[in-house]
Amino acid sequence: MKMKAVRFYAPLDIRYEEVKIPELKEGEILVKVEAALTCGTDVKTYKRGHPVLIKKVPSGFGHEFSGTIYKKDDKVTNFEVGQRVVCANSAPCGECFYCKRGDFELCENLELLNGAYAQFIVIPRRIVEKNTLIIPKNLSFQSAAFCEPLSNVVHGIAKTPIEKGDTVGIMGIGPIGLMFARLAKLKGARVIALGRNPLKLRLAKEFSGADVVIDLKKYPDPTDFILDYTKERKGLDVAIECVGLPQMWEKMFSLVRKGGYVHFFGGCASGTSVNIDTKRLHYDEVKIISSFHHTPKYFRESLDLIAKGVIEVDKLITKTLDMKYAKRAIELHKEGSAIKVLLKN
Repeated sequence: MKMKAVRFYAPLDIRYEEVKIPELKEGEILVKVEAALTCGTDVKTYKRGHPVLIKKVPSGFGHEFSGTIYKKDDKVTNFEVGQRVVCANSAPCGECFYCKRGDFELCENLELLNGAYAQFIVIPRRIVEKNTLIIPKNLSFQSAAFCEPLSNVVHGIAKTPIEKGDTVGIMGIGPIGLMFARLAKLKGARVIALGRNPLKLRLAKEFSGADVVIDLKKYPDPTDFILDYTKERKGLDVAIECVGLPQMWEKMFSLVRKGGYVHFFGGCASGTSVNIDTKRLHYDEVKIISSFHHTPKYFRESLDLIAKGVIEVDKLITKTLDMKYAKRAIELHKEGSAIKVLLKN
């Protein structure tokens, strides 16, 4: 049996071609992809490859998706053919040092899944058992596909002490930053969103409900704006960086008040260094937080938030294309012409 799939061959070289569907191994299921979404990680991988996601070429591509179970191994008893499911792009082993501590996102044997830009995708046994969920009847495939990106944010917010009335600044308002802003608002925070892209600036208001939106093209140094909006010009209670650039890490660190929190969510390139004022860190008791990836707990919480309509994720879909145009979708995402592109077969 064959299918059409997007395959990664090299940076800037992905191809939509016919490939053989792998035979199912014990405990695996075959899912017909109904909806797949572009992601910032896919853009980075498209531009320069990925040492973890792309271990050999050609490789499958894409990891945010939902679909219908088309086939299953006989040993799979908790799912049935025809069920609508959303699958995470990973699952922890549950046995390593970090899993035993409950830090499942740091699992030393994390099983990763790639290849959602295709007609079908094989789901490994561990992900079937630990990180595959049935989609509620009232939820569309495209909404369910947001579970993976949202679960990263739900994890990040869970690690961030945000109190009602706090002023939270969010640098970088791509899909992740917009969802951080939305969840911060739901916790009762006053949110300042900072970005450059007109589409994203608009959605910071319309989707996230940000109280203040600052266009960094017009105001490259937003310090005075932020201080004017904070209590007694003391600075942000919480600063969240969702860009992944050293200069932005440093800027957000400088804008937080004494005793405040800085959450470095945006991942900088490997080997990057930042300069942080040790006086602020020690004498001002500025606290640094970081979060990476997600866990089965946060994946389930994400589906619940979406299903209840708490997060109206569909507002982040700005373009819909046929799967064969995945390269164009990635380019639109990279250019900032789209927040999320929905790919359908």
